[in-house]
Amino acid sequence: MTLTVRLNAESQATLDRLARRRGVSKSEVVRQALATLVRVDATAAAPPRRLSDEWAHLIGCVRGGDPDLSERTGEKLRQLLARRRARR
Repeated sequence: MTLTVRLNAESQATLDRLARRRGVSKSEVVRQALATLVRVDATAAAPPRRLSDEWAHLIGCVRGGDPDLSERTGEKLRQLLARRRARR
């Protein structure tokens, strides 16, 4: 398939230079650039990993400690802040 692309003088010179340096045709330089752009775009479009995904293998692996650590957190925070205020 043939595609015609209009380039400014600077882009044309860059394309010529890249093709010469790599020892390939200008068409091959454009194909390689397009393949690189597709890879970069696919990486950017991938859904961001959540922190919980990164730590999933560690969740639940610790034994001991306070069994209700994640319960009544608001109440525990209020008590902690009250104790800190009392120390001042």
